[in-house]
Amino acid sequence: YDPENSGFISTERFRDLLATHGSELDPHKLEVLLALADGNADGKICYQDFVNLLHLLSPTWLILAITIAEVAVFMYYGFQLDRLVLQVSSPSFLKSPLPYHPQLRAQAWRYLTYIFMHTGIEHLSLNMAMQLLVGVPLEMVHGALRIGLVYVCGVLADIDHQKGRHALVAFGGSLAVSVTDMTAPVVGSSGGVYALVSAHLANVVMNWSGMKCQFKLFRMAMALVCMSVEFGRAVWLRFYPPAFPPCPNPSFVAHLGGVMVGLTLGVVVLQNYEQRLQEQSLFWIFFCVYTLFVLCAVFWNIFAYSLLDVRLPPPP
Repeated sequence: YDPENSGFISTERFRDLLATHGSELDPHKLEVLLALADGNADGKICYQDFVNLLHLLSPTWLILAITIAEVAVFMYYGFQLDRLVLQVSSPSFLKSPLPYHPQLRAQAWRYLTYIFMHTGIEHLSLNMAMQLLVGVPLEMVHGALRIGLVYVCGVLADIDHQKGRHALVAFGGSLAVSVTDMTAPVVGSSGGVYALVSAHLANVVMNWSGMKCQFKLFRMAMALVCMSVEFGRAVWLRFYPPAFPPCPNPSFVAHLGGVMVGLTLGVVVLQNYEQRLQEQSLFWIFFCVYTLFVLCAVFWNIFAYSLLDVRLPPPP
């Protein structure tokens, strides 16, 4: 495509190539690819610009890596506990160094590693279905940085919510602080998954007429079905009396923390994928608000347990 060996081709030539070989792409996406390739807007695309574009379009790895790790951890404890269904009822389930437990909340790594533990194969399967159905396509478009940001923020909101519902109330706009389920453990990646799915669904609804992706209605329906089934399973498990341990099962309201993150910060992150995050003023507003309430939740969990004289379950 460069017969003169000049080291570059014109943007118009590149536009023709995209139109010829990317006929199934949405016209807006073609314009985005062209803008990414011609980053300095000089009307020329050199070989390095093309390499950089290929790097942006490289295969996804983040969601797949998280999913593989979740499966590996689940299978390990499945064989160790000799149980694949309702693992949470096993006496040894919470003895793992991964899940969050209110008695062990000083162990900071548990605030993230709890996502690799699931209550059973049904819990893992539903989260995997939503991660792969929604997370992988989103990462292909938006990249690992944006998707990872939404996912981790949903995970942290999930933790704060289960420990005291503080983050959820804040995002919901309420001035009152409602504290529930402070004695419950936390397992599963539902917070991050629900943040991604809710952000994606909201983005699709807002840009319905402009999005020409195939099977968008089917994908939305499947995502909503998986969310509903998983949420219903969590509600049932919360009130189902466990044989062990002597503490409440994971709270079903935890999923709502991820939804609130997806509908606020997540929508902003995913909406303008051709614009850098640092150039979006609305992103910084939501991110600062989110950070403020996370800090409030941290202080809440440092002092509230002693001030309220909460009776915690024994450590696992």
